[in-house]
Amino acid sequence: MQKQPQQQQIQVELDESAAEGIYSNFVLTGNTAAEFILDFARMLPGLKKAKVFSRIIMTPQSAKSLQTVLARTIEQFESNFGEIKIYGGKDSSQIGFQAKPDEKE
Repeated sequence: MQKQPQQQQIQVELDESAAEGIYSNFVLTGNTAAEFILDFARMLPGLKKAKVFSRIIMTPQSAKSLQTVLARTIEQFESNFGEIKIYGGKDSSQIGFQAKPDEKE
Protein backbone atom coordinates (compact mmCIF):
# COMPACT_ATOMS: atom_id res chain seq x y z
CA MET A 1 0.00 0.00 0.00
CA GLN A 2 1.41 3.38 -1.04
CA LYS A 3 1.31 6.23 1.41
CA GLN A 4 -0.52 9.31 0.18
CA PRO A 5 1.72 12.40 0.31
CA GLN A 6 0.63 14.75 3.06
CA GLN A 7 -1.13 17.86 1.84
CA GLN A 8 0.78 20.98 2.76
CA GLN A 9 -1.28 23.89 4.08
CA ILE A 10 -0.47 27.06 2.18
CA GLN A 11 -1.27 30.53 3.41
CA VAL A 12 -2.33 32.88 0.62
CA GLU A 13 -2.02 36.64 0.88
CA LEU A 14 -4.60 38.67 -1.04
CA ASP A 15 -4.00 42.41 -1.00
CA GLU A 16 -6.76 44.94 -1.60
CA SER A 17 -5.94 45.70 -5.26
CA ALA A 18 -5.78 42.00 -6.18
CA ALA A 19 -9.02 41.34 -4.28
CA GLU A 20 -10.84 43.77 -6.60
CA GLY A 21 -10.20 41.38 -9.48
CA ILE A 22 -10.05 42.07 -13.20
CA TYR A 23 -13.09 41.42 -15.40
CA SER A 24 -12.36 39.47 -18.57
CA ASN A 25 -14.71 38.24 -21.30
CA PHE A 26 -12.09 37.30 -23.90
CA VAL A 27 -9.07 34.99 -23.54
CA LEU A 28 -6.19 34.41 -25.92
CA THR A 29 -4.04 31.35 -25.36
CA GLY A 30 -0.65 30.25 -26.58
CA ASN A 31 2.06 27.85 -25.58
CA THR A 32 5.66 26.83 -26.02
CA ALA A 33 7.25 23.54 -25.00
CA ALA A 34 7.88 25.03 -21.54
CA GLU A 35 4.91 27.29 -20.79
CA PHE A 36 1.28 28.18 -21.37
CA ILE A 37 0.32 31.83 -21.85
CA LEU A 38 -3.17 33.13 -21.05
CA ASP A 39 -3.98 36.73 -22.01
CA PHE A 40 -7.17 37.91 -20.30
CA ALA A 41 -8.80 40.76 -22.20
CA ARG A 42 -12.01 42.74 -22.37
CA MET A 43 -14.11 43.19 -25.51
CA LEU A 44 -16.88 45.74 -25.85
CA PRO A 45 -19.78 45.38 -28.29
CA GLY A 46 -19.19 47.20 -31.56
CA LEU A 47 -15.43 47.56 -31.10
CA LYS A 48 -12.98 45.55 -33.18
CA LYS A 49 -10.25 45.74 -30.57
CA ALA A 50 -9.80 43.96 -27.23
CA LYS A 51 -7.46 45.21 -24.51
CA VAL A 52 -5.38 42.72 -22.50
CA PHE A 53 -5.56 43.46 -18.78
CA SER A 54 -3.64 40.49 -17.42
CA ARG A 55 -1.20 37.90 -18.73
CA ILE A 56 -0.70 34.63 -16.86
CA ILE A 57 2.26 32.41 -17.73
CA MET A 58 2.38 28.92 -16.25
CA THR A 59 4.06 25.56 -16.67
CA PRO A 60 2.29 22.80 -18.63
CA GLN A 61 1.81 20.93 -15.33
CA SER A 62 0.14 23.96 -13.73
CA ALA A 63 -2.06 24.45 -16.81
CA LYS A 64 -3.21 20.81 -16.60
CA SER A 65 -3.93 21.23 -12.88
CA LEU A 66 -5.90 24.40 -13.65
CA GLN A 67 -7.97 22.46 -16.21
CA THR A 68 -8.80 19.83 -13.59
CA VAL A 69 -9.74 22.38 -10.93
CA LEU A 70 -11.86 24.41 -13.38
CA ALA A 71 -13.73 21.29 -14.53
CA ARG A 72 -14.48 20.32 -10.93
CA THR A 73 -15.57 23.88 -10.06
CA ILE A 74 -17.86 24.09 -13.11
CA GLU A 75 -19.44 20.73 -12.23
CA GLN A 76 -20.10 21.98 -8.70
CA PHE A 77 -21.56 25.27 -10.00
CA GLU A 78 -23.86 23.46 -12.43
CA SER A 79 -25.08 21.05 -9.76
CA ASN A 80 -26.02 24.06 -7.61
CA PHE A 81 -27.36 26.46 -10.27
CA GLY A 82 -28.03 24.47 -13.45
CA GLU A 83 -26.24 24.03 -16.73
CA ILE A 84 -24.17 26.93 -18.03
CA LYS A 85 -25.34 27.72 -21.56
CA ILE A 86 -22.67 28.41 -24.17
CA TYR A 87 -23.96 30.19 -27.25
CA GLY A 88 -22.47 28.63 -30.35
CA GLY A 89 -22.54 25.12 -28.86
CA LYS A 90 -20.49 23.18 -26.33
CA ASP A 91 -17.59 22.90 -28.77
CA SER A 92 -17.40 26.67 -29.25
CA SER A 93 -13.90 27.95 -28.55
CA GLN A 94 -14.93 31.58 -28.84
CA ILE A 95 -14.99 33.65 -25.69
CA GLY A 96 -16.39 37.14 -25.81
CA PHE A 97 -19.47 38.90 -27.07
CA GLN A 98 -21.59 36.70 -29.29
CA ALA A 99 -25.15 37.01 -30.55
CA LYS A 100 -27.60 34.63 -28.92
CA PRO A 101 -29.12 32.14 -31.38
CA ASP A 102 -32.43 34.00 -31.47
CA GLU A 103 -30.87 37.44 -32.02
CA LYS A 104 -30.26 38.93 -35.46
CA GLU A 105 -26.98 40.65 -36.25
